[in-house]
Amino acid sequence: MKEHSVKEELHHAAEEAKHLAHVVDGKATQFERSIGLISNFSLGFTYLSPLTAVYSLFALAITLAGPPAFWWIVIAACGQLLVAVVFGETASQYPITGGLYPWARRLWGRKYAWMAAWVYLWALVVTVTSVAEYSATFVASLLGYEANAINGLITSVILLILCLVVNMSGTKNLARVARVGFWCEIVSVIALGIYLLIFHRAQPFSVIFDSMGVVASNGSYITAFITASLIGLFMFFGFEACGNVAEEVKNPSRQIPVAMILSIVFGAVSALVSILGYLLASPNLAAIVSGEVADPIPAILNDALGPMGGKIFVLIAIIAMVTCILSLQAALSRLIFSFARDEMLPQSTWMSKLSKNGVPDHAMVVSCLLPLLICVWVYFQPDNLARITAFAVIGIYISFQMVVFAALRQRLKGWKPAGEWTVGKWGLLINALALAYGITAIYLLAQPADSESFFDQWIVLIGLAVVIGSGLLYMLLAKPYGKSNAPENDAIAHAAAMRAQRNSQ
Repeated sequence: MKEHSVKEELHHAAEEAKHLAHVVDGKATQFERSIGLISNFSLGFTYLSPLTAVYSLFALAITLAGPPAFWWIVIAACGQLLVAVVFGETASQYPITGGLYPWARRLWGRKYAWMAAWVYLWALVVTVTSVAEYSATFVASLLGYEANAINGLITSVILLILCLVVNMSGTKNLARVARVGFWCEIVSVIALGIYLLIFHRAQPFSVIFDSMGVVASNGSYITAFITASLIGLFMFFGFEACGNVAEEVKNPSRQIPVAMILSIVFGAVSALVSILGYLLASPNLAAIVSGEVADPIPAILNDALGPMGGKIFVLIAIIAMVTCILSLQAALSRLIFSFARDEMLPQSTWMSKLSKNGVPDHAMVVSCLLPLLICVWVYFQPDNLARITAFAVIGIYISFQMVVFAALRQRLKGWKPAGEWTVGKWGLLINALALAYGITAIYLLAQPADSESFFDQWIVLIGLAVVIGSGLLYMLLAKPYGKSNAPENDAIAHAAAMRAQRNSQ
């Protein structure tokens, strides 16, 4: 029985290699397959990082909409689960490094893929910056120094360079640290949330339905509730990182879709338990809702655990946040590598090289330098951190929905995903619902900020216009999409070829 199982695994590995060689334009992968299901799931989970979203946006969301902001976790998780199913079927047919870029290319075409990946690239850059900046405030809290602009810049730079060093040491180390980050997330989110609920509950469960008098400037609670959507929308991306490293995953056609879905399910459970714990353990919730307590989580931890216990959990939280940066950097570098492998960027030859550790070192350096530059900008404009975070989220959602829309277009033309993981006849309905959810989320994220300044009101859409405009300009002038012969718009034909190959065996 054991010998038969080994033969099956060897056969499957050989077939997977043939499939991968075909989908990356007849070239064998340059990466080492060293990431298993648990490590792949850990990578997606630490990138999604419920802890980072909860710790970064809890105070903002509760101030904007009161305790019912809790429900955005449920709404966003359900919506992104639909998107993950679409991505899972696509990744199963196309287990290629780079994720969104090769998926969009094979589902629509090279020009379309260029724009999807260009928006995604800059959204990822800003996301790395945001997480590094939010992490810096917790480092300052732990070490006891002032969380001012210059200290935030220095700390963010150190965190980014630290993650760069770990990432460049090899994929196996990335997987190991991702697993450490996973357990830190579990301890500091789920375990702590349960502890607070059992031993320090000061509020009734019904509080999650109590707006506590919060209304928007126009007097509407619905508007106030919508403005708090960022806490859920910011949290539930990152699962696509499971597919960004596809050529480094064992049995990717089977494992990547499962890892994506697990990331969202575990992320949702973790965030719900965590937020519920903080809400119900707060002895003076009204002060948090009114904004009197500007940084409520450390206050709640100190009250429940004492100063030393609070410090320990802040340390665990920092480790989890650093692994989130690590996973983000890895995903960004693989996207840049995938772009460069198809000669889509300046200096593509340089950025598409791998080190002896099997890591795209040059692309990794770029994925560290770009966030560093934005950290410098945040140093001069610290009030814009929340706004650039919102830009990152809308950019991610737009690039996601470009893939979802491309997949729906192919389904309407007759595409039936042929990977080893598929939802069959439910695919079309799920795809349509995923698109509807994504469009709604983009609309919510595009709402103007509550500010008298025109620039501050519309900074999210202004930033998006700059990214899309620069991408279109570069595409029209440099025509990067014309420098590669990689396959495009072949979803139906490729699915038919995969089925024919399986039937002939």
